[in-house]
Amino acid sequence: MLHCFGGAVLSGLMLAQPSVAPLSNTGSVLLASLVWYLVFYCPLDLVYRCAAFLPIRLVLSSMKEVSRTWKVLGGVTQARSQYKDGLLVMVAVGWARGAGSGLIGNFEQLVRGVWKPETNELLKMSYPTKVTLMGAVLFTLQQAGRLPIEEHHLVFVYTVFLVYSKVWMMLTGSASSPLAPLEAAMYRVFFALQPQEPTCTMQTCDQLSEPGNPTRSTSENSSTAGSVGLGSKVNSSDCVETQEHCLAKTEEILAQSTEHRTHLQKRK
Repeated sequence: MLHCFGGAVLSGLMLAQPSVAPLSNTGSVLLASLVWYLVFYCPLDLVYRCAAFLPIRLVLSSMKEVSRTWKVLGGVTQARSQYKDGLLVMVAVGWARGAGSGLIGNFEQLVRGVWKPETNELLKMSYPTKVTLMGAVLFTLQQAGRLPIEEHHLVFVYTVFLVYSKVWMMLTGSASSPLAPLEAAMYRVFFALQPQEPTCTMQTCDQLSEPGNPTRSTSENSSTAGSVGLGSKVNSSDCVETQEHCLAKTEEILAQSTEHRTHLQKRK
C-alpha cells in the first residue's frame, strides 16, 4: 500500500493532512490487493507473463506515464490552493505526488525489515524521479503565471515527452536517461570549469595525487617528477614555479606514505 499510494501519503504528510486518507477508498485498496495477488500467485504466472509481453508492457507503461502527469498537476494544484505564493512548496508537493513511490522507498524498506541506504532517491535520483521533478517545476511556473503557455498545452507536451521517452527506452533496451546529455552539459558549465595549469606539470601532479597511489616508491616519484621538463617542449622558465609546487607535493606524499608504513609496523 505504501508503494501504490506513496505519492498521496507523502503529499498528505507535507500538507498536514491525514496520511491514511488514500486508504479510505476501499475500491482502490481492493484493486491494488487483487493486482498484487494475481501477479504473484496466479496459476502458471499467466498475469505476469501477459504483463511482461512487450506490446502489453508498452501500453501499461504509457498509461502509467499519463497518470504521472495528472498526479504532478494535482499535487501542484493542491499545494497552490493553500500556498498561493509558495513556489517551492508547490514544486515539492507536485514532486512528491508524482514520484512518491520512489521517494518513500526507504521508509517502505524499513517497514519490510530491509535497509538499503544506497537506493535513496534524494541522493541518487532515477529517471522517473528526475522527470517528475522537471514536470513539477514546469507546472508550478505555469500555475504561477511565469510560463506563457496554456495548461492543457503543457499537459499535452509533457505527457507526449514522458510516453515517448519511456517507449524509446523500452524498445532500445537503453538504461541511460534521455536527459543525460543535458545533465552532462550543465555539469560542465556550472561545476567542472576550472583554470588549467601549464601542460608540462599538470599531468604529473595529477598522477602523484591519485588517491589509489599513496604509497609510490621514492625512485618512481623522483623519476616521474624529474622527467617533467625533459619530455615537454614548453619553455622551462614558464614551468619553474609549477615544478617546485609539484616537487613539494611529491615530498609531502612520500612523508605521508612513510608515516603510514610506520604506523602499520607499530600496529603489527
